Amino acid sequence: MSTETLEKAKSTLPVKGFLDLKDIDIPQGEDLIKAILQLKEEKNAVILAHYYQPGEIQDIADFLGDSLQLARQAKDTDADMIVFCGVHFMAEAAKILNPTKKVVLPDTMAGCSLADGCSGEGLRKMREQHPNALIATYINCNAETKAESDIIVTSSNAETVIEALPTDRPIIFAPDKNLGRYLSKKTGRDMILWDGSCIVHEAFSMERIAKQLADNPDSKMIAHPESEESVLKLAHFIGSTSALLNFVEKDDCQKFIIATEEGILHEMRKRAPHKELIPALVFDESCNCSECFYMKRNTMEKLYLCMKYELPEILIEEELRLRALKPIEAMLDLSKSIK
Repeated sequence: MSTETLEKAKSTLPVKGFLDLKDIDIPQGEDLIKAILQLKEEKNAVILAHYYQPGEIQDIADFLGDSLQLARQAKDTDADMIVFCGVHFMAEAAKILNPTKKVVLPDTMAGCSLADGCSGEGLRKMREQHPNALIATYINCNAETKAESDIIVTSSNAETVIEALPTDRPIIFAPDKNLGRYLSKKTGRDMILWDGSCIVHEAFSMERIAKQLADNPDSKMIAHPESEESVLKLAHFIGSTSALLNFVEKDDCQKFIIATEEGILHEMRKRAPHKELIPALVFDESCNCSECFYMKRNTMEKLYLCMKYELPEILIEEELRLRALKPIEAMLDLSKSIK
């Protein structure tokens, strides 16, 4: 491959989000897996992957987890390069925690509807309207939004964090109104909610799921708290991504209807191969499950290219990084009791 071809691919990164190198021969199948593992060894890299990633990426990852687990791994790694297979805000959080390490993401267009719908400017305006409020922000947000927050939460630790906040101060919760509403009911805390939601978890159809439950009376439905309240009312268990995994693995029930992003089924089948897992149905009758388009932008080929050329790289201005770091560290300190 010529230098000119590589430079052209670099120039299109802001538009395409990944290195579009059509003239390079990318290994396939087992050879691609071997090439990625070799690059990992050569570059002292660590591959972190979220449970919603494509199955083949989950299989090759050094660490697989939800947002809290991956934040911890990013903080504790001694690798020189962090290869984050997730969405942009997750890779950004890894860079916030590791300013001296190189952080790469296979496709920077792997975004998030929640993160895109919440801005630091918007939070500043809410704080002006409620000057005594504490801002607790879901980790599904960009660095600028984190920097305007007092503390960050994940679905795994949100209840613990909210309960630890001073009771004499109101709470602004952003950006997921469904998670915020769920937390308000669980903790008894009144919260001022940002009007945001996850397009994946709002896609579930209460009517179609109710029929699934009627057709499978021996099943249990489990749901992520980002789902709408009407869906959560049907659930036998509500929990974070990791909590849903643990529930399926340990509960005596042999059949589950799963109301979260379909990527989690890959790991669930590994942990509970003898159990029947049924994706909860969405409004669109042409689809059988809810899939995050952004999470699936990352592919094995893009992973290989980003490791080989160490691009796209996540970069954050130091002043912004330091402001965003403070609420993340506050979260990690409060979450030490959560596995």
